[in-house]
Amino acid sequence: MKVNFETVKGSFAAVAQKAKVRKGTLAIIAVFFVLQIYFVRELLAAELLFGMGFAVLFVMGLIFYFIGMIGERGLELGEAGVRMIAATTRRGMEGMEIANRKALPSAGSESAQ
Repeated sequence: MKVNFETVKGSFAAVAQKAKVRKGTLAIIAVFFVLQIYFVRELLAAELLFGMGFAVLFVMGLIFYFIGMIGERGLELGEAGVRMIAATTRRGMEGMEIANRKALPSAGSESAQ
């Protein structure tokens, strides 16, 4: 199906001769292109706003994740520190009991009578 370029050109030339039709057609085409440009700008603006919103949510998610991770790591380190302190305190208490037994004579010993 071959379209003859001259035929198409002639039909457009006939339409262009009529001033009212030409002005109306140009006005409709102009409005169409202006609206297309406007809608494209609106869509780009909306896409940028949604993108920024998702970026903010992503950053907030990362912050909450890192805070949780740091908190878990802190609990692990705190637990290790408490175990070390408990073991050290237990050894210190045992040492104090031994020193207390050696230092204080019992009531039934010869030196106390």
